[in-house]
Amino acid sequence: MDISFYLDEFQKAANHLDQKLLKEKSVEVSVGVYMDSAFIKLYKKAWSNNPQEALTAESRIFFSVWINDSTNHKQRIMYNIHALKLRKLKGYTIQSRKFAEEFRKHFKNYENNWSNVTTNHGPLTLMEGWLKFDLESFQKDVLGLCNNFLEIEHLIDDALLQFK
Repeated sequence: MDISFYLDEFQKAANHLDQKLLKEKSVEVSVGVYMDSAFIKLYKKAWSNNPQEALTAESRIFFSVWINDSTNHKQRIMYNIHALKLRKLKGYTIQSRKFAEEFRKHFKNYENNWSNVTTNHGPLTLMEGWLKFDLESFQKDVLGLCNNFLEIEHLIDDALLQFK
């Protein structure tokens, strides 16, 4: 798999995101490589203990779309929302399992907008799914997933409020 090709495609999708909407919602975007996977991640600095290093902070929440050799071989583009070590998130008293339940309860109203999505995971993965990989529509598909996330990012904020 040509990782630089996919990084370029993820960056092109990122460039097409509504910058005004990202700013309104305080959502940041990052494109990069992690463990041999090319990714695009959407996150809020407020969803981590260290806003300057929100992507690598011990306690953080983020949405990710990724592809690697394994997913490419299966003809899939993967996506998920991770919520890592929330019990350590400053300003909150969170039990990860209860946070996941709160998020998933409200996510049910949006599930039909997400292809092949599942929520029957441990508390670290709030939801996960995949799209059929199609090189012709890869950039458009990634952009669609990111825009879907922008429609539900408030569910994370709402769930966090329950544990303030």
